[in-house]
Amino acid sequence: MSTENLIKHFADDYYEKLYYFCLKKTSDNHEAEDLAQEIAVAVIHELREGTIPDNFPAWVWQIARNRYARWADRKNKRRNTFSGGGIDDDVLKIADTEASVDDGLLLREDYNLLRRELAFISGEYRKVLIPFYIEYRKINDIAAALNLPVGTVKAKLSRARNILKEGMNMAREFGILSYKPENINFAVNGNTGELGTPFSMINRKLCKNILLAAYRTPSTADELAMEMGVALPYMEDEISNLVWGGLLRENGKKYETNFFIVSAKAKESAVMHLKSIASELTDRIIALVEHETKCYDENGYQWHEGYQPYEDMKWALLMEKADEVHSGVVKTVRESRNQKWGGRTKRADGGEWDLLGFEDFGGEAPAGVGMHGMQYKFNYKNIRDKTPNGLNPDQRAALAAVAKQNTDGIEKVLLDELVGYGYLEKAEGGYKPTFYVRFDQKVGALTAEQASIYGELYKEAHQLMLNHYNFCSGVIHGEIPDFLKNDHRIVDFACNNISNERGAVLEGALEKGYISYADNDTRKMLGAYLRL
Repeated sequence: MSTENLIKHFADDYYEKLYYFCLKKTSDNHEAEDLAQEIAVAVIHELREGTIPDNFPAWVWQIARNRYARWADRKNKRRNTFSGGGIDDDVLKIADTEASVDDGLLLREDYNLLRRELAFISGEYRKVLIPFYIEYRKINDIAAALNLPVGTVKAKLSRARNILKEGMNMAREFGILSYKPENINFAVNGNTGELGTPFSMINRKLCKNILLAAYRTPSTADELAMEMGVALPYMEDEISNLVWGGLLRENGKKYETNFFIVSAKAKESAVMHLKSIASELTDRIIALVEHETKCYDENGYQWHEGYQPYEDMKWALLMEKADEVHSGVVKTVRESRNQKWGGRTKRADGGEWDLLGFEDFGGEAPAGVGMHGMQYKFNYKNIRDKTPNGLNPDQRAALAAVAKQNTDGIEKVLLDELVGYGYLEKAEGGYKPTFYVRFDQKVGALTAEQASIYGELYKEAHQLMLNHYNFCSGVIHGEIPDFLKNDHRIVDFACNNISNERGAVLEGALEKGYISYADNDTRKMLGAYLRL
């Protein structure tokens, strides 16, 4: 019979019998399960090592009896090392003998407490506790392995004993995040690093909730371990990684999140204020778009190529104009505090980025509108999913080359790929774009009268956005940690992300009928544009 068949035969016919054998020997369900598992591991290990017994049943039961004898011997040794009863100084007595903390030592509930505390004690003490109490190693051997004096090891064991005793007598409770994890959404500003930071560190639920817990309450590693319900060895590893990536920072013995997480309450306040100005702001943005395009046409300027109907171009024109006004607001704010843009934070793996977190917001907010290279992406109905999330530099360069009617050196396979996405279509003699393309060098100036009217409209839109920006800034300052309050880059980053004027203008323009989108709409290039 082959090894795999022997293992299957053992699993099918012997494991239940082994459990009852162990239960008879130990008189305890938990101990019987542990011992049966130990015997099963030993049997399977021997089989995988190539053992083919002549008398399989006799061989299995001999292993079972040998493992039980070892278990009983360990139990007797532990009983000699520790005294029973409650948790007192003798329970964790330190002696330079072989000793182990196991389920025969204490009352079952005491052992569970002890095992819990071993999972939540710091690495400084765990590296001497585990070898001494669990691995049967003597103090001299531990000292040699750790390159420490014997007296230092004894002192650490003594201190660890007190910590364990204190913890075992404590009514510890896992935090809410251990069974009810929350979600954080992120906005990243900048370029990722060679190791994919920050996304490589923030896409796991555990890391998100560590960051959330440390943001709400700066905590020690063991406090975070209890909040997450995760043993400290694993928690220490996660914390170390997050500190290296700059997402956590040490403040004394506590860790705190090193970036701003916008609360659901702050997001709700920003949304409510935005709704109060949305209609008026939309009117001003529409007026700016219509006044400017009308003046260009009246003046005979070739301000765009005719690849896309004007009704479709409006989607990008509205967002461009909202961004133009928003940029003017940011410039005004920075000038008021004599601030220059300070760049982004340099990271350990070569990236340069800043991060912003958002608690989940359950209320109704305007649709999100992102910017992906050369296309506004609308989280409205199914528009976003009709085109890729973004285009790489080669694809963007190919689009510019087609718009300039100079595709020398551009591979046909790349152009055909863009046709498949919908950004290009085949035309006589080559390809042409399917979206709004604007050549700024062809656009002349407005007349003085036209510019004056435009300036008044812009001033009104600018003031509305400035008021909203200042409101958002007040909300941010009301809850941002003290060590980030004077980091204007982070505050501006947060304000830019919760102000969401693009979304308000999008929904306002839809409600007013300035633009439209039906459920069965087939248009793909809404929001796409190229300025050359």
